[in-house]
Amino acid sequence: MKGNQIVLGVVLVSMLFFTGGNVSAEKTDKKIGYVDLSKLFDEYEKTKEYDKVLETKTKEFEAERNAKIEKIREVQGKVGLLADEEKKKTEEEMEKLKADLLEFDRQKKTDLTKERNEKIREILLEIEKIVSDYAEKEKYSVILNDRVLIFGDPSMNVTEDVLKVLNDKSKKN
Repeated sequence: MKGNQIVLGVVLVSMLFFTGGNVSAEKTDKKIGYVDLSKLFDEYEKTKEYDKVLETKTKEFEAERNAKIEKIREVQGKVGLLADEEKKKTEEEMEKLKADLLEFDRQKKTDLTKERNEKIREILLEIEKIVSDYAEKEKYSVILNDRVLIFGDPSMNVTEDVLKVLNDKSKKN
């Protein structure tokens, strides 16, 4: 048993000696890069265009909401001037307007959030496709998101190159 261990030890030392100590590592010519995904997303023209659309929709929502609030204030201002019977009817109308406002608020916010999330997902999928195409074209084995890196050699950062491809493609469409 001891003899087998000695033979095994000699074989292992010989392998290390003859391979230059590099038993498990093979020389590879793998290209690795990384991108700043946040920068790609923020500076992508489609993101900027959608931000403008979302801003317009938000302003429209706020204008509608403010009109509804103003209507409630008008009704509220009348309540003190009315007789008891009309006052009760007006208060009921005001409560209905408030409930409608809450429902309108909830529905619009839900719709805007859903639309925003769908658009973000769509944009991120486009970015992922462009990064994959870029990696294939430029013969990269791996392109990582910089958020998973503790350190990345700046020469391996391909963010600007990918951003240029993204925005060029966006202009063509």
